[in-house]
Amino acid sequence: MRYLRKKTAFSGIDISPLIDMVFILLIFFMVSTTFVRDLKVEIERPGAASATRASTKAIRVHLDRGGSIYLDGVSVKPWMLQSRVRDLLKGGSSATVLVITDRFVAAEKLVDVVDQCRLAGATDVGVATEKEAG
Repeated sequence: MRYLRKKTAFSGIDISPLIDMVFILLIFFMVSTTFVRDLKVEIERPGAASATRASTKAIRVHLDRGGSIYLDGVSVKPWMLQSRVRDLLKGGSSATVLVITDRFVAAEKLVDVVDQCRLAGATDVGVATEKEAG
């Protein structure tokens, strides 16, 4: 007499396709997400009741309390701002500029910055407020 051995069925689950799919989804969401990083300048934004969300593709010009101007994280002189913004507008798809300023900046300085951006060719120049989240 022979003893018949029963073959045990493999009861494991192959999770490698699941891991592959999770990595593909992770890469998709990382690529499709846009990150907006503001310059680490200490500013207090002005408020406005009619504030709307700004475009994430807008060129951002920072103006701090001391009157220093920053474009793409680099300090620029007021006389250089127009040419730098013009160069960025030629290379980009958006003609929008967002001026992020402190509420205690003199109005004359803010008007100068907005004027330089318009002279550079920007069709839409806005000023960031407290409610602006983009």
